[in-house]
Amino acid sequence: APAPATAPVPAQPSLAGQSRLAQMTEGGGRSYAIGAPDENAAEGPEPLDGPGGAVEVADPPRPQPMDDELPPEPLDNPRRLLVWPAPDVSTQQALSDRGYRPVIVNSREEVDAQIAAFPAALFVDPLTGPITRTALQSLRQAAVAAEVPVLVTAGLGQASRDAAYGADPAVLLKALAPRDSEQHPPRVLLVEEHAEIALALTATLERRGMQVARAASDADAVTLAGQFRPNLVVMDLLQVHRRQEGYAGIIDWLRANGQLNRTPLVVYTAAVDQADLPRLASGETVLFLAERSTSPEVQSRIVELLSRIGTN
Repeated sequence: APAPATAPVPAQPSLAGQSRLAQMTEGGGRSYAIGAPDENAAEGPEPLDGPGGAVEVADPPRPQPMDDELPPEPLDNPRRLLVWPAPDVSTQQALSDRGYRPVIVNSREEVDAQIAAFPAALFVDPLTGPITRTALQSLRQAAVAAEVPVLVTAGLGQASRDAAYGADPAVLLKALAPRDSEQHPPRVLLVEEHAEIALALTATLERRGMQVARAASDADAVTLAGQFRPNLVVMDLLQVHRRQEGYAGIIDWLRANGQLNRTPLVVYTAAVDQADLPRLASGETVLFLAERSTSPEVQSRIVELLSRIGTN
C-alpha cells in the first residue's frame, strides 16, 4: 500500500475544561486513507480503500508459524490478544504489562487458527499502518462468528472538506457493523456528549444507510441500548467510565445481555477544538479519520478497556 501521508497536527486542546476532547499524538497525522476528496464529492474524504487510499496488495500476508502452545496452557501464561496491525512499541509494552500476549493476525484464517486458544479479544489499532475495509470486515466476521469481542480504535480530526486528509468515518463503521439481515440496516449506538460531533457523525452514518441512536453519556447509553439493541457501539474513549463499584456501564450491559461478543465496540479520540465546534455544526468543516491519541491517559484507558472486555 502507498506510504501514508502526513499533515500538520492540530493544536492540542487542553484536557482541563474539555474533558472529552482528546489530544492528537505528538507525531505526524497518519490517517486511515490518503488523498484529498474529489471535487464536488458528496461525502467528503476518500473511502478507506478508494482511489489514492489504502488498498490491499496482491501479495497475501506471510503465513504465521504454527503455534504449538494451544490449550491447555498454564493459567499463569499471558492471555492471547489478537491484534491487527502489529502494535506500536508503547502499546505493545502496555499490553504486556497488563498480562496480554499480542498475536498478530492478518486474515480470517489466522483468526480461526487462534480460536482454540480462547483469545481475550480482537484489537484493531491502526497506528502502524493503513487498513482496508474489506480486510477489516473479514476479521470482524471471523471474530464475531467465534464469539470473540472486537475493539477498534480511531481518531477523529476536523477540517474543511478540501483539507480533510482522512477517510469518512462512516466507511470504517459500516465495515464493522453487523446487521440482523440484508433487509435491516445496522443499528449504531453513538455515545458522545458534544452535540456538534454527534450530529456530524450521525449525518454521515445515515447517508451510508445506518440507523443511529445517540446517548449523551455512558449512563444514558445503558437505558437506550435496551430499547435500541445496537449492532455496533461507538463512543468517545474519554466517556468510557473507569471501573466503579456498583456502576454498570454500556460494556457491562452488553455482557449481561449476551451481546458483548457480537457487538463490536469502537472508541475514538477527537482532536477537535472546542472553539471550532460551531464550524462543524454549520457544515463549514467535516470529521475525518486520523491517528488516535497516544497520550499516557489514552493508552491507560485502552488497556483498561481491553481488560474489561476480555474477562469473559
